[in-house]
Amino acid sequence: QVQLVESGGGLVQAGGSLRLSCAASGSTFSGNAVGWYRQAPGKQRESVAAISGGGAVTKYADSVKGRFAISRDTAKNIVYLQMNSLKLEDTAVYYCNAHSSMLQIILGVGLSSWGQGTQVTVSS
Repeated sequence: QVQLVESGGGLVQAGGSLRLSCAASGSTFSGNAVGWYRQAPGKQRESVAAISGGGAVTKYADSVKGRFAISRDTAKNIVYLQMNSLKLEDTAVYYCNAHSSMLQIILGVGLSSWGQGTQVTVSS
């Protein structure tokens, strides 16, 4: 079973950048679509970005388009989320997940084995 570990979060000022990493252990998520999600206090988890198994297709939430970029390093078994021009509303716990279905990853449904996530806090 693939276990995913998120890292790279932290405290950053508005306008700053962070790069999150999603590492797979126990197996590889090669060939699986991978998504990044976030959950802010008092809000439901929402999809942020997704990348297809081969890395050719990416999808973004409207709120992060042009600011965030998802990529994958197959050799290292890591998926990254580069976050630029961070805003206060980007503050949340960020999670990643993997699935063979890109559609499920985009929709964020039918996913299991959520990790601990990594906290991103954007300050003014």
